[in-house]
Amino acid sequence: MDKKANVVGWFEIYVDDIDRAKVFYQTVFEISAWNDLSNEQLKMFAFPRTENAPFSAGAIVKADFGKPGVGGTIVYFNCIDCGEEESRVELAGGVVTQSKFSIGEFGFVSMVIDTEGNMIGLHSKD
Repeated sequence: MDKKANVVGWFEIYVDDIDRAKVFYQTVFEISAWNDLSNEQLKMFAFPRTENAPFSAGAIVKADFGKPGVGGTIVYFNCIDCGEEESRVELAGGVVTQSKFSIGEFGFVSMVIDTEGNMIGLHSKD
């Protein structure tokens, strides 16, 4: 593995209702387009990504083999100011479980639960 590559290359957030989840993530992160990677076995919509840009790519997924829930994997989304995205969470049907707080020299984090019961983190330097 290239030592300069990001360790995480892909993430999946499992959901029960793909349409409801799309609305939640579109609202919170102001996403205008999704990449539909669905096939016969699963419904999958990838978050927009830029080729050769930093950070990891991923998708929301509806599949028999993956179930949503709090306490498993937590994905942290990069934000300019996580308070901005946090302010849209409840409007999108989610729950803010921990408002923006300092993590010292590493910036700030907000913890929220999406419409499918997944806990996600919002991270920003400011």
